[in-house]
Amino acid sequence: MKLLVIGCGQCGGRISDEFAKLNRRSRSDRNLDIVTSVIAVNTDVADLSGLSNVKKDPVHRLMIGSERSGGHGVGKINELGADIARDDSNKIAEALSSTGAMTESDAVLVIAGAAGGTGSGAMPVISRLIKERFPGKAVYDMAVLPFQHEEETEARTIFNVATCLKSVYLVADAVFLVDNQKYAKEETSVRANMGDINIQVVEPFYNLLCADEERHPDHIGGKVIDSGDIMETLSGWTVFGYGKSTKSGGRAFGLGGLRQDFKDKEDDIQKGARALKQAIDELSVKCDPSYAQRALYMVTAPSKAMNLSLIKDMASSIQKLSPKAMIRGGDYPRGKNAVEVTLVLSELSNVNLVKHYFDRVISRPGETRNKGTGIYEVKVHGSFEDIPILI
Repeated sequence: MKLLVIGCGQCGGRISDEFAKLNRRSRSDRNLDIVTSVIAVNTDVADLSGLSNVKKDPVHRLMIGSERSGGHGVGKINELGADIARDDSNKIAEALSSTGAMTESDAVLVIAGAAGGTGSGAMPVISRLIKERFPGKAVYDMAVLPFQHEEETEARTIFNVATCLKSVYLVADAVFLVDNQKYAKEETSVRANMGDINIQVVEPFYNLLCADEERHPDHIGGKVIDSGDIMETLSGWTVFGYGKSTKSGGRAFGLGGLRQDFKDKEDDIQKGARALKQAIDELSVKCDPSYAQRALYMVTAPSKAMNLSLIKDMASSIQKLSPKAMIRGGDYPRGKNAVEVTLVLSELSNVNLVKHYFDRVISRPGETRNKGTGIYEVKVHGSFEDIPILI
């Protein structure tokens, strides 16, 4: 599956930078293209300049709203970020068209921090723009939720997250949820934390995107997860996880050939179970999997370890985990020394963390803009319907 990736704001830009790096890796290691283009959109010159892997031309590092922001961001006012994205919608559309990547892409992934200003406001506007200008193209949003200390110390955070989540849910085909706090390491520096989190967010997409683009016959699975399977799975609130279990002792899977005995087979199954457990434990947002209406899993392992018992146990475990879900699964024969599991749970009917943000913004004051005066004011919301949308 090939994605066109758009990063909005500082957080979205940095994660999109990791996707550009991921595509370099897939080219180098597997001779596959999985990302057709990466565009970083921002109102802050410094944020765009700090990227490492996104192309440096003004199309791929797209500056918007410079007249209004002076090139220094929007100060966490996500309504202003949305206004700027609307005002520069033609500029954004021209950049998307000029790369030529849209026609090659199976879907578009738009990424932003839900608590910020530029990204939180621009993500739903850009998503709707793509829906209008490129009809029929699947659009997925990735909303990155804030650290706990941001919620506790920054007044705009809750309001921004709630308005962003409500807006993207209305326009995107699916919304990937990522909880920064889940990945945080207290003893690690802020810079290292951010870098590690971004890598962990992007890594689960690697095998999943590569599988359908694979052309080497030795690496094509018995049941390939293709772009159709992925797009049929993704809907509404979505979380993802990734687990990896390495063969004990460093011995490659299946090296015994015909001499491989039942102990080796049982060990392979146990490795798969451990990788699945890790994927569940590392879901991008803590949730109850039983609320998922759709699920997808993919097992990546050496072909000799990919026995029917491993796949059968995997499917059975996920069925118990999400009994109401329509489940799609597949295998990807790759690697030498590990079983890897990619897990996606989608169309979640209830996500406590999302409800938490909606409930908090309803019960406490938040800034909003008076459309008559253009001034951002404080308003107490009385119900979910009163939470503003940004599109």
